Amino acid sequence: MTTPSQASTGNVAGGLVASSLNAALTVKDIQKSLAWYRDVFGFAVDQEFKSPDGQLRGVAMRAGAVRILINQDDGAKGWDRMKGQGFALQLVTEQSIDDVANRIKGAGGTLSLEPMDAPWGVRIFRIEDLDGFKWSVSSPRP
Repeated sequence: MTTPSQASTGNVAGGLVASSLNAALTVKDIQKSLAWYRDVFGFAVDQEFKSPDGQLRGVAMRAGAVRILINQDDGAKGWDRMKGQGFALQLVTEQSIDDVANRIKGAGGTLSLEPMDAPWGVRIFRIEDLDGFKWSVSSPRP
């Protein structure tokens, strides 16, 4: 049985207590993905990682307190393999969902779900990146 203190911390006695979650995504074309995450979705470049011969291999990106890493796929598992299937990431913001969605669309992005009021008390939209990774962006309804 979960005690009230366990429910409030999300912790089982002796279990993991995490302070943040970061995601690493393998992308087909790092230059195109970098441009999409920066110019369309609105992430800022935090750090670039290059191979010894100067090729861009990874980029750490930040949106507020959220950090993601995009890595160049090496093709070892096939170039046309499906990515992002059965997996979604959710961002929570205090910003206006409509304003964020409109900025993304103005930058050439296409939403997979237009902003809407969800029954669980948030305003939400959805978008997919160039490799099919799914993102939801939500904020508490005013």
